[in-house]
Amino acid sequence: MQDIATFDDAARQTVELANRIADEQPEADLREIADGLLSGAVHYWLYAYQPCENRHCEDCAPLGTAEQRLARLIELVRDFAVESEYFHSPNDHNAGRA
Repeated sequence: MQDIATFDDAARQTVELANRIADEQPEADLREIADGLLSGAVHYWLYAYQPCENRHCEDCAPLGTAEQRLARLIELVRDFAVESEYFHSPNDHNAGRA
């Protein structure tokens, strides 16, 4: 991440948007809101990571195909999920009980 402040601000505003939608539409399914935000984020990410027109560009080479971009996106989503405080839930089916 080049600019951690921009990254943090974008993440914070995304959560605030989700909370605002949930507050404005109390009957809405939180999962539908989350899926919609994720869909928008994926579309924006794919747009932002399009390779440039120069097929020999070294900066674009690691993400020069749709498959490479998808692999990177999946890697990022996994990393963000594992880092989340919500990754593990006390209600997980594999959570230990003492």
